[in-house]
Amino acid sequence: MKIIVSFAILLVFLIAGCPSAEKKPTKATIPTAPFSLVGTEWLLADLAGTPVIANSKASLAFPEAGRVAGNGSCNRFTGSVTISGETLKIGALASTRMACMDAGVSAQEDAYLKALEAGNRYEYRDPKLLIYATGYDKPLQFTHSPAK
Repeated sequence: MKIIVSFAILLVFLIAGCPSAEKKPTKATIPTAPFSLVGTEWLLADLAGTPVIANSKASLAFPEAGRVAGNGSCNRFTGSVTISGETLKIGALASTRMACMDAGVSAQEDAYLKALEAGNRYEYRDPKLLIYATGYDKPLQFTHSPAK
């Protein structure tokens, strides 16, 4: 009987002393730093489901915190941006007023600037930046701008 009691006590100590089986974080649960847009430059590839006119060079850059700039297709633009997590709000954009020689490019520029100002969140899906805008079924899609 003493041997059984001693064995039971020893077993309790062994079980109590064993580390619990904790789950180790998997790759999917390891937190990652949020993707920062500051200092990035992009070329518009798709305007909410409409392919971009070839060689129109519509672009978007985040040169510093709180600022956006780019090329609408004919004209340069600049404005403010507020980013919090994956939400973004682009303020009213100011742009130059050069005439576009092509009516299609001019219409694309107007649609692009309007969609940017309606942007409400972004997502980075390597290698694309997606900007979702209120009133649009599909996001604006951007690719990295080639190094200058």
